[in-house]
Amino acid sequence: MKLLRCGPDGKVMIVRAGSVAGALFAIMLAGACAQLPTPETPALSPDWPSVNKGADAQRYSPLAQITPANVHQLRPAWVYHMRPPAAAGQSPSRLQHSQAIPLVVGGTMYLPTPYGRIVALDPSSGAEKWVFALPNNDRASLRGVSYWSGDAQSPPAIIVGTRAGKLYSLSARDGKPYAGFGESGVVDLKTPEVMHTGPAATYILPSPPLIYKNLIITGAGPGEGPGGSTGGRGPAGDTRAWDARSGKLVWTFHSVPRPGELGHDTWGGDSAHHRSGANVWGYMTVDEDRGILYMPFGAPNNDRIGTDRPGNNLFSSSLVAVEADTGKYLWHFQIVHHDVWDIDTQAPPMLLDVKRGGKTIPAVASVNKNALMFIFNRVTGEPIFGVEERPVPQSTIPGEQSSPTQPFPVLPEPLSQNTLSRDNLYKDTPEHKAYCEQLVDDNAMIMGEVPYTPNVLDRYVVSLPGTQGGVNYYGGAFDPRHGLFVVNVSNLAQPMRIVRNADGSYVNSGPLAGTRRFGNPDNNLPCGPTPWGQLVAVDVNSGKIAWRSTLGITESLPAGKQNTGRPGLGGPIITAGGLTFVGATDDSRFRAFETQTGREIWTYKLPASAEATPITYAGEGGKQFVAVTATGGGLIGAKLESDTLIAFALSGSDQSLISRNRSGAPGAKDQVPSRHATAPASRSTAQATTPPDTHDFPAGEGRDLTLRVCSTCHSAGIISAQRLARTDWDRIVQTMANQGAAATDAELATITEYLVKSFPPADSAATAEGGGTAP
Repeated sequence: MKLLRCGPDGKVMIVRAGSVAGALFAIMLAGACAQLPTPETPALSPDWPSVNKGADAQRYSPLAQITPANVHQLRPAWVYHMRPPAAAGQSPSRLQHSQAIPLVVGGTMYLPTPYGRIVALDPSSGAEKWVFALPNNDRASLRGVSYWSGDAQSPPAIIVGTRAGKLYSLSARDGKPYAGFGESGVVDLKTPEVMHTGPAATYILPSPPLIYKNLIITGAGPGEGPGGSTGGRGPAGDTRAWDARSGKLVWTFHSVPRPGELGHDTWGGDSAHHRSGANVWGYMTVDEDRGILYMPFGAPNNDRIGTDRPGNNLFSSSLVAVEADTGKYLWHFQIVHHDVWDIDTQAPPMLLDVKRGGKTIPAVASVNKNALMFIFNRVTGEPIFGVEERPVPQSTIPGEQSSPTQPFPVLPEPLSQNTLSRDNLYKDTPEHKAYCEQLVDDNAMIMGEVPYTPNVLDRYVVSLPGTQGGVNYYGGAFDPRHGLFVVNVSNLAQPMRIVRNADGSYVNSGPLAGTRRFGNPDNNLPCGPTPWGQLVAVDVNSGKIAWRSTLGITESLPAGKQNTGRPGLGGPIITAGGLTFVGATDDSRFRAFETQTGREIWTYKLPASAEATPITYAGEGGKQFVAVTATGGGLIGAKLESDTLIAFALSGSDQSLISRNRSGAPGAKDQVPSRHATAPASRSTAQATTPPDTHDFPAGEGRDLTLRVCSTCHSAGIISAQRLARTDWDRIVQTMANQGAAATDAELATITEYLVKSFPPADSAATAEGGGTAP
């Protein structure tokens, strides 16, 4: 018989020779191969083997069954409910927020749930194959897991990072831990070399690790923005590589250079010593052919004030390239000097080719919260479209030494709005216009009329983009056929106010600061200019914007004024069928756009907002599915109201896919098959230490627990400065838990009750704002 597949040149490759019938099939296959990417646009698997599809993070699939002509026929094929059913006599666990991106490899889907479970599913039906329950109340990385294909000695494994700083290796076949990996299948990432302030400090793995050859490459989540006497000292944000077979440490890259290392002199005095932050909490990428790893580092701690860390502070807010096998430094580019805006550089550095001047240039593209897109030669680090160091306003905070310039790309233009003034506040409805103007006037807010407007002492400063971005950790997708980089952006400002603590240190605090957005929390309407959300395409060969399309609607506004766009978290994917799929927005919609034009051509109302990047894959019989996690919650103000992973497929070709009810029994054809999680194993309570910041927290049940759990990532002063309604406190507590705070469901409920009672909403509209930062 013949074994045929598509070769790298887009032609049929004969692996084994055989029959005449095989030759006829080869003719048919040739047409399909011709539709796949050519060497300039490498052929990709119909699976989704990593959270960003491939090591290059292009998030492009060769599947083309779903097209602009038939996408209107897309319907839910099955639904998986991540929340396990309650045990007899007990109430169901609280809903949890998820940004998880499932993987599909070799006929199995792998998904971490926010309920402490890793599940393997049938990707065509959603039926469970196996379940692994993390011990000790632990939770998997918020955004996904990783797949290692194994080698001659080791079978394939699912690699799981957790919020307790653990790294698990599970058999991809049955979910059992591998005994030869670390201690009984788990490695403790909280080693003395990174835990400068002791093992009780917070250290999580916020995003799944990157797999390269037989290496597991991990970022770090050491907490961010501590204030008060702790300053910015804490666990290191170093990137590390571990042997995928044994779990042994292979190499470490110091994100804050040690004495004698390149960049140490960019930290004044001893400010580099035990400096925390400057970590990869988002996604890394790797050029597998060249063996180059690209690491996007975030801001240093404290990320709103830098009086105790003079200098440009390498490698914070930088893109750094190293040898993937050794961690040896190759080149870097600092996106933000001396970051005091929490800009971060966390979106996956996308690897693509730029065709310019008759040459094909291997490139890496970086997009960030500041909505600036930098495109570099990925071998040399040289900007392809030019970069200018431009003067920016200087800080007036005593002791702050802000950078006199910041880098700006000549092209592309900013992807989202980056200036804010009284003139471009929201104006479309008289009621909200009046609210926004009063909010600004009553609080004497300073508008960020130029990029990098600095924070000031005892005054609110509001700039675009805010700490949400711009573009956040999710990044964009790339259409290699047309050279289009597509990404969703938000225009969501956030007030900041620097105040002096009693010990002389500084912190971002106040009723409108901390985790609050610039808008009306009662109706979740931002006060900045519309569109509040957009989908943007960049032609990477010219550096020009190809198109912009409004992303999201505001149903609470009057007819004719709802096309505002909405802020979001979670990025797009692109298919060879000519479609861009994206959820993200807080209006609970899942959408498809025509990639070449930006025209919205399909919309589906979800049970909750999909704050996760979708995936697409080929299921049984080659049927194309598109799947997305949709829970709501998180830090863009969307309600936490579901626990679902939803898979879509074209209707009509297999009616059995849409003929089961929620219990899995036969039902009406218009019902969606619904899968429920099985019950989890019991867990014990994790422990942490009580931080020193305890002022302004009234006595009452839950006070000590709140200080212990909530202060591990942000200072207690930021928490006590908030005045929020119950729904907002509940949303923030749940999100906090998913991003590193260690607590049981019962403890989270106690914390919420304490915060609701102790820090209720202020009466004045001028001091009531919802939302939160997106780390």
